[in-house]
Amino acid sequence: QVQLVESGGGLVQPGGSLRLSCAPSGSIFRINAMGWYRQAPGKQRELVATISSGGSTNYADSVKGRFTISRDNAKNTLYLQMNSLNPEDTAVYYCNMRLTTAWHEVRPSDYWGQGTQVTVSS
Repeated sequence: QVQLVESGGGLVQPGGSLRLSCAPSGSIFRINAMGWYRQAPGKQRELVATISSGGSTNYADSVKGRFTISRDNAKNTLYLQMNSLNPEDTAVYYCNMRLTTAWHEVRPSDYWGQGTQVTVSS
């Protein structure tokens, strides 16, 4: 059973930086798209950034210029570098991977991390 393991959340002051990481445990065959989402208290989960297998990226307007999504294909690891953090970035951050676990799988499935808390406060 594949699980996505996240790390890197925590408490940071406004203007500070954090880097989130996410990697799958268990056997996988191929990872297609990857992404980060977040959910603040009382709000719906929203997209933060995505990255395709080819490296194309997409960002929410609220994080453009401050966050950078990247992937290390050799390590099957997804990253989110977050700079210039502000209190509005406080949320639980979830990684998502669309992947297959075996060569014979016709369609990839979505997997989610357990979530990591990011709190921006002075």
